[in-house]
Amino acid sequence: MDEKLLRLNQKVAIITGAGSSGPGIGTGKAISILFARHGCKVVLVDNNEDRVKETLGYILADGHDAISVTGDVTSNSDCKRIVDTTISEYGRLDTLINNVGILAPGNVVTLKETDYDKVMNVNLKSMVLVSKHAIPKMIESGGGSIVNMSSFLGLRSGSIFESVPYSVSKGAIIALTTTMAAEHGREGVRV
Repeated sequence: MDEKLLRLNQKVAIITGAGSSGPGIGTGKAISILFARHGCKVVLVDNNEDRVKETLGYILADGHDAISVTGDVTSNSDCKRIVDTTISEYGRLDTLINNVGILAPGNVVTLKETDYDKVMNVNLKSMVLVSKHAIPKMIESGGGSIVNMSSFLGLRSGSIFESVPYSVSKGAIIALTTTMAAEHGREGVRV
């Protein structure tokens, strides 16, 4: 087997948004399936039980190791439960893929405040909360890796559609990622 494919073998990863809604296979589902095919034990997280169970079914049918956890990644207690379940099931945590994201329309004049708050909570706060519980467990396991999914719209907002909440959240994810990298890199956590 290609040496690059072995880097995930026997690692444990949490992947948020693993149910992936919308047309096609979706980013979270695709990441989950590929990680499993490369030997990673995956913890599939989504707020929609049917969608996450569908992803779990694909992975188990291929003979790979995975569990699913339904939860709200904007809830601190759910994020703790997700990480605790991972440790209980697999004894370690090596990788976190913060992949959850939603979109709401509007510029600063037309957006709804409730839409803005929801997008910021789902897209940004979720990453903070899951990471809050994941990082200490990664450190206990000897280090790890976190991938925070952003978008080019965090740098070039307004280039495709008007969505201030989405663009602002994705720009904030870039700042969050560089800050986390600086603060936790010396502890063996690559972000």
